[in-house]
Amino acid sequence: MDFAGAMAVAMAVDALLGWPPSLFARIGHPVTWLGWLIAAIDSAWNRASDPPALRRAAGVAGALVVIALSVALGWGLQSLLPSGWSRIVAVGILAWPLVALRSLHDHVAAVAEPLRAGDIAAARDAVSRIVGRDPAALDEAGIARATIESLAENASDGIVAPVFWGALFGLPGILGYKAINTLDSMIGHRSERHEAFGWAAARIDDVANFIPARATGFLFVLLAPHRSEALSCMTRDARRHRSPNAGWPEAAMAGGLGVRLSGPRIYHGSATDEPWLNEGARDPRAADIDEALTLYRRAMLLLAGVLAILAFA
Repeated sequence: MDFAGAMAVAMAVDALLGWPPSLFARIGHPVTWLGWLIAAIDSAWNRASDPPALRRAAGVAGALVVIALSVALGWGLQSLLPSGWSRIVAVGILAWPLVALRSLHDHVAAVAEPLRAGDIAAARDAVSRIVGRDPAALDEAGIARATIESLAENASDGIVAPVFWGALFGLPGILGYKAINTLDSMIGHRSERHEAFGWAAARIDDVANFIPARATGFLFVLLAPHRSEALSCMTRDARRHRSPNAGWPEAAMAGGLGVRLSGPRIYHGSATDEPWLNEGARDPRAADIDEALTLYRRAMLLLAGVLAILAFA
């Protein structure tokens, strides 16, 4: 389980350092590099003049190219590394930029601080950086709800899933997963442009996140202030979510905190009538974001501990 230890190293380094702004200014970030490649393929291969079947086929090919290149790069780098503990540390350091542990925490905390102070305008500005819904339509409860949902979902997509695939396969696993997740975030939308071209990206992402999303939900259940409520809410409401995966960590978080999440919201001026998770519970407040962050920190610490134990076992 060498790769489990490497993922524990990656989590530890990211928790301490994050991705420094000075480093980002100099070289960007691996996800932005993936974004450039995906954008280039989208621009060249996703032609509006093509019929939907051809655009879907092009999307399948584009997704496979991005994933294959990412896996090949990971395999090539990993094959150059020495064996033993130095290999574990080296893989962990190379995987560090692909684990968004610190970034997610800081972005969520940046919403909680102005919301606690009653500065709705600043809280709306902060939440607009982590969710896609219209911030102008959000009151305190809406801001808190959107923030907690983002924390729960991205704990799975941004930390548990890449660590899971990295623990199994090392750099090819974590790089391959980040390619899949970035593809989904960029082209896996049900928009006119990406309905056909992004079909494969969305389906592959659903498969890649199936186990990590449920694992994240159970991590929240184990450490939630209200464990039985978290478990019952997750098993009852997770499947009601529009996403086959995001509902698991979000429902566990809703039950664990004793608040309701999801529900109706507005995207780009259009209202969507999403079902509630933990319907009948109270709306979240600023203090619930702090409690959600505490649960998140404990869950990530437990995950890192399990990885370290597997490495030494």
